[in-house]
Formats: sequence, structure tokens, C-alpha cells
Amino acid sequence: MRKNRFRTVFSRLMVMQCLTVAAAIILIGAVLAITVYAGRVGEYGTQLNLYAQNARESIASGASDAERRLTYLASDNGLLVERIGTHDDVTAYYSDAKWQEYAAQPLSDTAYARIETGANQLGDVMRRYYKSGSFPVLTAYCTVSDDPNDGLITVTGDLSPIREALRDMILWTVLISAGALIGSGVVSYYTAYRVINPFVEMNHVVQCYSRGDFSTRIPVEGRDEAAQLGKSLNEMAEQLREVEETRRSFVANVSHELRSPLTSMKGFLEAMQDGTIPPENYPEYIEIVLNETRRMVTLVNDLLDLARIESGTIQLNFEVFDVNELIRRTLLTFEARLVENEMEMEVRFAQEQCTVLADQAQIGQVLRNLIDNAIKYSPKGRSIAVSTYSMRKTVYVTVRDNGIGIPQEDVPHVFDRFYKVEKAHTPAPQMGSGLGLSIVKRIIESHGQSITVRSARGRGTQFTFTLERASAMKRVSDGGKRNVS
Repeated sequence: MRKNRFRTVFSRLMVMQCLTVAAAIILIGAVLAITVYAGRVGEYGTQLNLYAQNARESIASGASDAERRLTYLASDNGLLVERIGTHDDVTAYYSDAKWQEYAAQPLSDTAYARIETGANQLGDVMRRYYKSGSFPVLTAYCTVSDDPNDGLITVTGDLSPIREALRDMILWTVLISAGALIGSGVVSYYTAYRVINPFVEMNHVVQCYSRGDFSTRIPVEGRDEAAQLGKSLNEMAEQLREVEETRRSFVANVSHELRSPLTSMKGFLEAMQDGTIPPENYPEYIEIVLNETRRMVTLVNDLLDLARIESGTIQLNFEVFDVNELIRRTLLTFEARLVENEMEMEVRFAQEQCTVLADQAQIGQVLRNLIDNAIKYSPKGRSIAVSTYSMRKTVYVTVRDNGIGIPQEDVPHVFDRFYKVEKAHTPAPQMGSGLGLSIVKRIIESHGQSITVRSARGRGTQFTFTLERASAMKRVSDGGKRNVS
């Protein structure tokens, strides 16, 4: 199995930055070297053309010292000057012995024809060398006179100094590249460390989160992407901490709510079994056991309802119905309890009919929970009020009691699961599971609506929730089915 040498983002980022810098320097150096070399060669070719023109003028003048001038031209400038006849007769002028290998090479008919075809009286530069030797050369050529049949003049110069300058430039490019690579390595290490180190710290903190420790926080500095991610992770950790506390509280509350009735039922049944409770008292204790069983069934059903609502597995059957009529039918189910508690029910409808678009069964459960709480936490002889009114596209439903009320510090928590106001002081008959209002809030939110509470100690409590107003003839395009989100 091949070993991966660059396993970390830090190493890959460093290598990538260094290679990028090195490639950029090499590319710039290569382009610069080629440009300078081409420029130097072009300048040298232009100079050779001038020498060729000087040689042509010396020959064309017909002076007796023409050959001496050509010799001086070649020796003073380190050149090879040749006069080539039409029959491959060559006269070479040079002073440096290095030109012997070039001057001694006769031209073939093909080479002469190629030079003759491109030659003119103004001169030109042959960039593809027609002679090969131990060092590079550049040749300029022109005709001896206006008549091409009079022959050619070639002036050949040594390109070795330009090539050596090119090698020196390449050497300096390599040295500069090496230095720049070292410098870029240092800079890359620093920048990569600054970029990667926050993510390393985040990884360490996230590992703490995976072990259940949500107290650790990521230090956030600046406003860059890493800081934003760290801030988001800190917010996530805070939410996870709250969820974990809620989960532990939920487990503890469920355990307590189930253990208390089970312990009571177990004790009564064992007492009946071993004869501690005489047979004539069985009906009384059986009724107690049944009441505890009913309370447990209610608790379990509430838990299941809440779990289904929060998981989104319940489909809401949206339909148009009269919420006033639903309130009337719901109040009839509480008639016996109202009479038993000597309570009066005040119903106030702003209009006879008030149509809404909602799930009728779920809204019925909301009304039952709110009215049940109103009765449960109101003393005998008090009144309970239910009212509705509409404003634009919203219908408001209010359930108000004149009971003991809720302290201001407890109002923000009334919709939390298993939250109970004054657990130690609330009389046992008024004790609930603490899930009813949580279910109410989830149902209303699944409709895309809101519920609010207003209360004060000793002045009663008022719950108001909203519903979408609908005309009596309105229909739902999706068949009345919507998923709970």
C-alpha cells in the first residue's frame, strides 16, 4: 500500500504554495531569459547587417585597398567576412584562428542557392545557420552589387558571448528561485499555520463535543471565515448543551412521573395480596390504582403525541371549518366538570361564524388542553372565558381563566416540556404531566402560527393563539395534506 506523504492539510497547503512560487519564478525567469536572448540576438543581427553593408560598399567602390578594408573589418570586430562567387569560389577574411573551421568549409550548391534566394542588396540575417562548428554563429548576408550574379557577401559573428550571458542569467534565475523557494517556504509555513491552526483548535474542541463535553469554547478572533465557523460551532455547542440538559431533564421527569404511580400501585397491590388491606377496602384502593393507571396512560399518550409532532411524522389535514362551532362542541365535553366546580363559561364571538384553514382535530386538542388547564388551575366558583375575533387574514382565539395565575419569572417557561409552576406548592389535584402546553405550542407552530401567554400572580392566565382565516368556499390545492415541519 502506497504511503501518503501529505496526510494533513497543513503539509499539502505548504507544498502547494512552495510549488506555486517556484513554478512562477521559473516561468518568469524562462520568459525573461528568452526575451533578453532574442533581443540580444536581434541587436547583434542588425549590427552584422551594418557590417555587411560596409563590406559591400568597400567592394563596390573599386578601391585598391578593398581587401585591406575587409581584413580590418573582420579583425577589428572579431568577424568572419567572406566573398562568395557564383562558382563556389570563396575569399575569407578573419584574424582569429577560431574561424578556420568555418572558413575552410565550402558551400554546397544547395546552401548557396538557399542563401542566394534570400539575399538582397539591403542585407538580411540568417538565423538558421548554414555552417556547423564548435560554437554558435549568426550570419548576415547581402549581394555584392545590384546584379545578383556578382556573388554574395557574408558576415559571420560569434554568438558564444550572448550564450554565456544567457547561461549566467539562467544560473542567476536558479539561484534566485532557490532563495525564493526557501523564503516562500518560511512564508508558507507561517501563513499555513495561521490558516490551519484555527481549524486544528476547532477539531480538538469538536472532539470534546463528541465526548459529551459542551463546556469548551473556540476562541474567536477577527471576522474571517474561520472566525465565523468558530462562532457557529460555539453557538452549536450552546444549543447542544441546552439539548443535553433538556434530555437529562426529560429522562429524569419521565422517570419520576412513571416511578411515582408505579410505586404507589405496587404498594397497594402488594398490601392487598398479603392481607394488609382487608377485602372490604379493596374497591377503594382499586379505584386509586385505576386513577394512577389512567394518569400513566395520559402521560404516555402525551409523550407519544409530542414525539410524533416533533419528529414530523404527523400529517396535518388542512380544511376549512368554523372554529366557533368547534369551540362549542369542545365546551360540551367539559360541561360535567364545569358543573362540578361551580364554574361559569363565558363565550364571546365577534361574529357568528369564523372560518379558518387548519387541522380541525389538532386544533380541537389545543382547545381541550387549554380549557382543561383553565379549569384545573381555577378555584371553584370562578369563571372561564373563551373568545374569538378576526383581523385581516388572521383569527385570534383566546382562553382566559380567573385562577391562581403564573409568576412572571415562570411565564417564559410554561411551554417547556415537564415544566411545572411551583412544583412543591401546587396541590396534588392540580398537578399535571407538564406536557400539555408543550404539545399545544408544537401544534400551533406546525400550522405556521403563534401562541402567547399573559398572566400575573392571583389575576388569572390568558392564552391567545392565531389561525389562518379562510372564506367558507376556500379549497386547499394539495388535497388538504401538509407535512408537519
